[in-house]
Amino acid sequence: MKPIFVQLQCTPGQTYAVADAIYKKEIVSEMYSTSGEYDLLIKIYIEEGQDVGKFINDHIATVAGISRSLTTLTFNAF
Repeated sequence: MKPIFVQLQCTPGQTYAVADAIYKKEIVSEMYSTSGEYDLLIKIYIEEGQDVGKFINDHIATVAGISRSLTTLTFNAF
């Protein structure tokens, strides 16, 4: 399994609704409310070789109330 981090910017007043909708999908390992440019930070584990863009498009981008996202891929440092 490979960890992927996704930051989400929500439309005003929609952060809790977005968080609830994503939580109900049971796809996230961790979810945090954040300050700054983005409202939520989620950590997702996906299978090695799985298409990250398709996973995000199918499971995250379709949630109403998201205005912008930033996906960070992780790599083994050592």
